[in-house]
Amino acid sequence: MSYSKYGMMKSMSPASPHEPGRAPEQSAAHGAASLPWAARVRASGLRVTKQRLAVLDALDHAPHATADQVLDRVRQSLPDITVQSVYTVLHSLTDAGLLRQLDLANSPARYETRVADNHHHAVCTECGRIEDVACAVGHAPCLTPAETHGMAIRVADVVYQGLCADCARREADAAPGTPSPRDAHQG
Repeated sequence: MSYSKYGMMKSMSPASPHEPGRAPEQSAAHGAASLPWAARVRASGLRVTKQRLAVLDALDHAPHATADQVLDRVRQSLPDITVQSVYTVLHSLTDAGLLRQLDLANSPARYETRVADNHHHAVCTECGRIEDVACAVGHAPCLTPAETHGMAIRVADVVYQGLCADCARREADAAPGTPSPRDAHQG
């Protein structure tokens, strides 16, 4: 079975894992389901639309994207989509559990399709690069607070901050006394 550009079933050759409308293949590292995006949208109780499938495809190919980055990518296949439509789709897919919204310090909200596992993020404080980091414990929540204040804690979001390998290499190679881009911005 294969899928059209927006995940509608056709009866020709099998779809590739990166075809729009199709979720990535199951991966222990990423926790992604092997169902096509259209089937996952339908299973979540939402109506399958080309806008929803295009947003899922955009985030499948560019994880940790902002709404503006999603808009730019979606406009490649749906040039008339509005900013408001993208925000509406992002929120409906997040509410349905098909997307995860990341609220990182000093950054607009970012979104990812990796929702089926418990993972965290490492953020480069120099260039802003974001990488997924597996949870050391493996189950949610990863941390147990000393006081819950009567709450049933379900998730502990951990964000590691540091320098990615590229930025660390550039910083080490910089001439002594030359301010890094990070230092220049804080000056």
